[in-house]
Formats: sequence, structure tokens, C-alpha cells
Amino acid sequence: MGRRPHVLIIPLPVQGHVAPLMKLAHRISDHGIKVTFVNSDFIHAKLLAALPHEAEARSGIELASIPDGLDPGDDRKDLPKLTESISRVMPSHLKDLIEKVNRSNDVEQIICVVADISLGWRAMEVAEKMGILGVPFFPAGPEILALALHIPKLIEARIIRSTDGSPLNDELICLSKDIPVFSSSTLPWWLLSNSVYELDSSACELIPNILSIGPLLASHHLGHYAGNFWPEDSTCIGWLDKQPAGSVIYVAFGSLAIFNQRQFNELALGLELVGRPFLWVVRSDFTDGSVAEYPDGFSERVADHGKIVSWAPKKSISMGVPFLCWPYFADQFHNQSYICDKWKVGLGLIPDENGFVSRHEIKMKIEKLVSDDGIKANAEKLKEMARKSVSEGGSSYKNFKTFIEAMKQ
Repeated sequence: MGRRPHVLIIPLPVQGHVAPLMKLAHRISDHGIKVTFVNSDFIHAKLLAALPHEAEARSGIELASIPDGLDPGDDRKDLPKLTESISRVMPSHLKDLIEKVNRSNDVEQIICVVADISLGWRAMEVAEKMGILGVPFFPAGPEILALALHIPKLIEARIIRSTDGSPLNDELICLSKDIPVFSSSTLPWWLLSNSVYELDSSACELIPNILSIGPLLASHHLGHYAGNFWPEDSTCIGWLDKQPAGSVIYVAFGSLAIFNQRQFNELALGLELVGRPFLWVVRSDFTDGSVAEYPDGFSERVADHGKIVSWAPKKSISMGVPFLCWPYFADQFHNQSYICDKWKVGLGLIPDENGFVSRHEIKMKIEKLVSDDGIKANAEKLKEMARKSVSEGGSSYKNFKTFIEAMKQ
């Protein structure tokens, strides 16, 4: 029997990083390459609990885990603490895992480690020492990576401190005339990438040897699970099918955003004021301190046009849907600049001087967004660009083919 290439994939153990790398894992597996997907022990347990019945066995992807170095009661939404801890303990555990896998099967030896850039450099060190190819992966746009690679210049220009990276002054940072400026007050300190060259060419040209292979789309193949930490509420599909096409407002804030009860109430009342059908994802830990409480009578008043679920699939630019942006942290602020200022496929919510977004601001922006034909047209154009990039002959298609061929050599 001939040897079969084997790729080990390591995401940062948070939902927004696991999902795109799980999509990548399925795409690699579809080309006949063995894939082992490594999460932290904590997230591995959540992933298994959320999996459809027998999904792991059908997918062909092996799920494995290593410790994250935190105690059971530690806050795993504290990203700096989580990243520091898992980066510290990962090298020895990763080495042991690779050796264990390679000892167990002579024909499926691990030849490549693909690691989220937030953990990547430690994983790359392990791979190099073991004679294995190491490939960093950026789950978001390359402009964030371009910014990180310019950190020495930002320190030299006295824009940020060399000690902790905090801004010395609140000013705008321009890397290229075609990339929206960064604000030094909202600099992210972890890196992501999942890009389309045609949409991110200015940033890609600042980074040698980058391969844009996005957008990584959810697979519809049997057994291809999404890597969710929570079970998807399938009741939303039947509800959506009953709504007029293009009428539903989808409200989701990912896995880390936390609202206080006052802001949560204001969002609910803003959705009620709009009066349009809405699908709202409300995690059990979406509000600080306790389970979210809806305004008095809210659920009854919106029962005929609102659907609230604990988790649902998330679509993106590749679906041609306009965005209403409410950035919470990290690269989300710069994503808003791309969406609103460069691509012009969305609008941003504007908080008051206390950081509070009112129900009237929410209502006004939703109504403006759904009535703006220019934004809708731009979103359709980006959808078509994304579709072409992953179709045969497209830039992402060819880049991914190059990567797969390298794995099989």
C-alpha cells in the first residue's frame, strides 16, 4: 500500500477560528489527504457534544486534543490569557501527539502542520524541529497580517510602544493607498486570514508568498460538520423558508461578544421597532452576569415575525448579503472600514458618547440598509467575485490546487 499524505490542523480554540479551519480541513480531506484536527481539551469536548450523530465517523477527519494550560474554572474568553497559555504548553504536547500518530500508522505519516497564525509560530518551531512542513493560516483578510509585519516600523515611527504595543497617540495608520487606514486605538494583536486575492490584492502584495484560498465555504457533503461549539437550531430553516425572499434581518454577534442587560434590551426594542422578520442568535452567555432577560412583553409582540435561536449557521460576503456593522474587538473595527468605506456593502452603527447604541439608531440604520439599492448591488458584485475565485480557473481555486499538489509530492 502506498503512503497517504497526512495533514495536522491546529486552530486557536475559539469559534471564529475553528470554523474556517474546519472548512479547510474538509476541502483537504476531499482531495484524499488524511486530516487530524487538533483542538484544546476543553473545546474538543464542546465540539463532540455539538456534533450530529456519527458525524466524525462519516467525515473522515480525525479529531484530537491537547491541554490549553488553563484551570477548569478559568475564563476562556480572555483571549490574551488563553493564547499565552496554550502557546506556552502546546510545543511539548504537539510533539508528543505527532510522534504518537506517526508511530501508529506507517502509511499515513504527518507531513504538514497547518496552524492558526495566533498559535502558528510555536507550532512552526515544532514542525521544523521534526522535519515537517509548517504552513501558517490566516482566517481573515491579509491586511491584518500586513499591519503586523509593519510593527517594527510603527515602533520606529513612535506610533506604538515597543513594550506592550499600546498606541502612543490616537492616529490613523496607512500601509497602502488602497487599504483603509487603521486607527492606532483599535489595533488587534492576533492575526487572521481567509481571503480573495481580487478583494485584498493591495494587502497581498505587501506579503511575499501568501496564498489566498478564500472564501472557505461551508460544505454540503454528507458528514461535513461545521465545527460549531453549540448544536445548530434546525428549526430556523423551516421558519426561514416561510419568509419572503430577502426580507429577514439576521442578527448574530459570534461566540465572544458580551452585552450588558441595558444594551441587550435596546437591541431587542430596536428590532421590534423595525417590524421586519428577524432571526436573532442569542447564546446562553450573551449577556454579562446571567441569562439574558427580554423586555416585558417582547417575545409576545414579535412572535409572528421574530425567531430567536441559540446558534445558527452564519453566512458572509460570499452570499451577497449587506452588513450592518457593530464591531466588538480586534480586527472587527478594520473589517468595518472595508465593508463600509472600501467595498461599500454595509453601514456602521454609531454609538453615543458612552458607547451605547440606541434603538432608534438600530431602526434607522436597518431601514437605510434594506432600502439602499447601491449597497445591494455592490454586495452582489462581491458575491460574484467570491464565486469566481473558488470556481475552476479562479485565483483561490488555483492557489488551493497548488497547495494540494505540494502535499501529494
